[in-house]
Amino acid sequence: MAGHSQFKNIMHRKGAQDAKRAKQFAKVIREITVATRSGMPDPAMNPRLRAAITAAREVNMPKDTVERAIKKASGAGGGEDYVAVRYEGYGPAGVAIIIEGLTDNRNRTASEVRAAFSKHGGSMGETNSVSFGFDHIGVITYPLDAASEDDMLEAAIEAGADNVETTEDGHEITTAMEALMSVRDALEGRFGEPRSAKLDWRPQTTVTLDEDQARSVLKLIDVFEENDDVQSVYANFDIPDDVAEALAA
Repeated sequence: MAGHSQFKNIMHRKGAQDAKRAKQFAKVIREITVATRSGMPDPAMNPRLRAAITAAREVNMPKDTVERAIKKASGAGGGEDYVAVRYEGYGPAGVAIIIEGLTDNRNRTASEVRAAFSKHGGSMGETNSVSFGFDHIGVITYPLDAASEDDMLEAAIEAGADNVETTEDGHEITTAMEALMSVRDALEGRFGEPRSAKLDWRPQTTVTLDEDQARSVLKLIDVFEENDDVQSVYANFDIPDDVAEALAA
């Protein structure tokens, strides 16, 4: 997954951090809204809401902002009615891309995603046209000091996880999609709240990009991530170290 992490690092280094934070807050609030309305407003009784609150902490959203979002979403009537959507297609250099979003207007979002693909050298496909090349899994992360490598591995396997990878960045626990919340709860009971717990699309194979291709692909990813209706973007590219350094320069 070298390309996956390099992609994240590149995106984190890109400018306009304040604007990005505002976008992140808006997307997390939208997820909190949907999670609250899909179950109880009490995180202890609503696994999706717990995951959304964890995501809020990951982007340093103030606690009172989270509480206001939950309160607003749990009010009777009013407010936007969001539905989950997923789009798939190919970007420059044949890179497979999956876009997940929450929208109050399917037609608008589909039109904007299709236009972005077309404008930036890609093409939008049908549902499942590229997702067959990805594994849809649960991913839980903990900081390195949360537990020893052996303790985390033992606890994760006992909880039903598939694998644990420990690096200098921390512990990454992967699970079957349907086991994410049960594994998360078991680990939280032993090691405290995780850094993050969410579903992820992991590519089975990757496309290695040169500098020009990487710029084109990242530009398209930027367009998708700037869209208020888009929650997450996944792609199957790999950027070699020398190309990543050139892009960051």
